[in-house]
Amino acid sequence: MTDMSHAHHDHHMEGTMSPPITDPHGDHVTHPDSGGGSHVMMMQMTFFFGYKNVELLFAGLLINTPGEMVGACIGVFLLAMFYEGLKISREILLRRNQVNVRYNSMPIPGSDGTVLMETHKTVGQRMLSLSHLLQTVLHIIQVVVSYFLMLVFMTYNGYLCIAVAAGAGFGYFLFSWKKAVVVDITEHCH
Repeated sequence: MTDMSHAHHDHHMEGTMSPPITDPHGDHVTHPDSGGGSHVMMMQMTFFFGYKNVELLFAGLLINTPGEMVGACIGVFLLAMFYEGLKISREILLRRNQVNVRYNSMPIPGSDGTVLMETHKTVGQRMLSLSHLLQTVLHIIQVVVSYFLMLVFMTYNGYLCIAVAAGAGFGYFLFSWKKAVVVDITEHCH
């Protein structure tokens, strides 16, 4: 190929295919297509702190300003708090709607030759009941919210990851003290 034909070939390629575009933070490389859109080729796979071109859960939800990032962090924080509150609320609701409570006692030999009785509480719930239906709906919501939080964390954006962790921690702090803790006094390994 001569220099002249090589130059013509480069010019032809330049007119039909645009070069790849990399954003300033390096979290996406896009290739414009002939229809005016673009195709995302790579996504960020390391933690970064930035607020430009950060997609959050949905294609149309794009963060580009510091204010949008602050708003997104507040929303993610509240979602993580809600998730923790939902988990504790489901446990409380389950305890309130327990039926078929049975106590089973089992003899356990003591260290001095005496016999101790260990009691276990077994509870059940009716499958065809309003409380079980409510638990099922709340479980679905809990699973969906947990996946949303996981996907937010998988953006690898440091601000959003901190918001998930802080929201979960604050939610646990606010709601977990209501959680009943069962301590087995016969347990010897602490």
